[in-house]
Amino acid sequence: QVQLAESGGGLVQPGGSLRLSCAGLGSTLDFYAIAWFRQAPGKEREGVVCMSSSDGSTYYADSVKGRFTISRDNAKNTVYLQMNSLKPEDTAVYYCAAELLHCSNYGPALFGTWGQGTQVTVSS
Repeated sequence: QVQLAESGGGLVQPGGSLRLSCAGLGSTLDFYAIAWFRQAPGKEREGVVCMSSSDGSTYYADSVKGRFTISRDNAKNTVYLQMNSLKPEDTAVYYCAAELLHCSNYGPALFGTWGQGTQVTVSS
């Protein structure tokens, strides 16, 4: 059973960048779809992006298209979320999640393995 550990969150000014990492522990991530979700105070958890393992297809939320990029480094068993041009509305706890599925029509209820979350705050 794979476990996930996120890192890389922090405080950044609007327009800045952060890179989040999601490391797989105890098992390879090669066969898992990996998704990033986020949850702001008082709001539901929402999908940010999902990357399938079978064909590498990616599905981005409209709110982050063109600003966020997901990538995998199989040698390091780690998935990254590069976040550029950050906005105050990107402020949330970010979670990575893993599941053996294809990302089309992904949602948080479909994922069984979650990291602990990392706080991202975008503020001047």
